[in-house]
Amino acid sequence: MHGVREHRSAEKRHLQIALMNFGTGSERLVAAKATEALIVVLSLAILFGLWAAAAGIAQSRVLPPPGAVFAFLWQEAISGELWLHLGMTLLRVIAAFMVAMAIGSAVGIALGMSRTADRLFDPWLILLLNMPALVVIVLAYIWFGLNEVSAIGAVALTKIPNVAVTIREGTRAIDPQLTEMAKVFRFPPMRLLRHVILPQLQPYFAAATRSGIALIWKIVLVVELLGRPNGVGFQIYTYFQFFDVRAILGYSLAFVAVMLLVELFVVQPLERRATRWRKRDA
Repeated sequence: MHGVREHRSAEKRHLQIALMNFGTGSERLVAAKATEALIVVLSLAILFGLWAAAAGIAQSRVLPPPGAVFAFLWQEAISGELWLHLGMTLLRVIAAFMVAMAIGSAVGIALGMSRTADRLFDPWLILLLNMPALVVIVLAYIWFGLNEVSAIGAVALTKIPNVAVTIREGTRAIDPQLTEMAKVFRFPPMRLLRHVILPQLQPYFAAATRSGIALIWKIVLVVELLGRPNGVGFQIYTYFQFFDVRAILGYSLAFVAVMLLVELFVVQPLERRATRWRKRDA
């Protein structure tokens, strides 16, 4: 009985220590996140402070103060114009991103698994990688007309080679022993793809996703500037004709803010979910 009591007392002590360590770790995590958020806020405050000081010194229409830009954004938000153009641009970004990731990933996996296909189509990738986005957009509008299909297709085409190259390199780095083991257990192709190939490609998908979003939304603005009747790019071009820097900065900051929100609340949570099976450092 005495030994049992000692054993139970030891278990209780271990449990208390574990709970204390868990609480300490959670507190440290919260404190680290709070500190990081505070640093970001402080950095933005310094940036806007420098901007306001420069605008006060310049006293010029070409460098409006932050207050004037935010006042313009408030007016656009109340009128509904801001949400219309932000929404149209965001829809084009999403559509072009999905097309580019789907086609580029399929092409990258195929090229990574077949040396013959890689040798045959590698010159195509090199050509598309070095083709200026502006040329692709102009040709798409000339060949297929000023419509949404041309706009989204042109944006996707400029990103597909980047995705294909990234995924191709990831496919080449796949552990051949895992593939051989799957073949021994007679995995069907779709199961092999889902449980062996795609998990190993996750870091490469993450890299392609981050670079893809950063590149695509910038190209979408050019597409809208050249041939769309709405969107952030269209608004920037319209206000450029009036040399309204306040409006140009306003729409630019609004869309950058939207893309940051997408990064924080869509891309990063999906990445954490996709890598939840990995061991993390303590």
